[in-house]
Amino acid sequence: MGVLNEKADLKELVEKLNFKEKVERSKALIEEAYKVYGDGLVVANSLGKDSVAVWDLAKRVNPKIRGFIVTTRYKPVETLKFMKETVNRYPELKVYKNDSEIPERLYETKPDLCCDILKVEPVKRAIEEMGVTCWVTGLRCTEGRTRTDFQEVEERDKGLIKLNPILIWKEREVWQYLALYGVPVNPLYAEGYRSLGCAPCSKITNDDNERAGRWIGTSKCGGECGIHTRPLKGNK
Repeated sequence: MGVLNEKADLKELVEKLNFKEKVERSKALIEEAYKVYGDGLVVANSLGKDSVAVWDLAKRVNPKIRGFIVTTRYKPVETLKFMKETVNRYPELKVYKNDSEIPERLYETKPDLCCDILKVEPVKRAIEEMGVTCWVTGLRCTEGRTRTDFQEVEERDKGLIKLNPILIWKEREVWQYLALYGVPVNPLYAEGYRSLGCAPCSKITNDDNERAGRWIGTSKCGGECGIHTRPLKGNK
């Protein structure tokens, strides 16, 4: 039985596996899943540190693995520039965006709806258009209060497997990987950000919680955009 079907104690893995063992486990998860799902395995790349680490891992497993990026009208200029550079390097990354008209400053009045329209909808479209049967994410269970109940392999939507290959990595281990393998990262991290999203909803904080700077002053503070909590198949 491979790691893909293993029922592991995540808390134990977080603390007991060393960096090298975690990297090997992550690559094994992607490799086994790729053997099962083939071209249906697609990486969701948010352009954040965790996503670019997973993207690099996936490309080391098989350079044919595809991916998609969801962008919005509110992304920082630094992120947009980094996205262009990344897509130029990896044209197999397809960019999705929702340009529908929305009320001005919807991110302040109804942040959940704003994220549903600008982030969740394009992910649904990406999954449908790219024929995704297994999507790969950069989720980590040590990242924040809203990410402690995820598993390495999940099926929250029937017929759609979600693979979280670096779920047990700590923040420092992500940076260790990126440094060791020379993976380019979004320049906003050099300014002090620890979690990146849209410009109005991402701030620099001194809070221990890695995602504390997201959606400050709203009901979503430190929470989720909905991609990992909303249904992604079926009704749009």
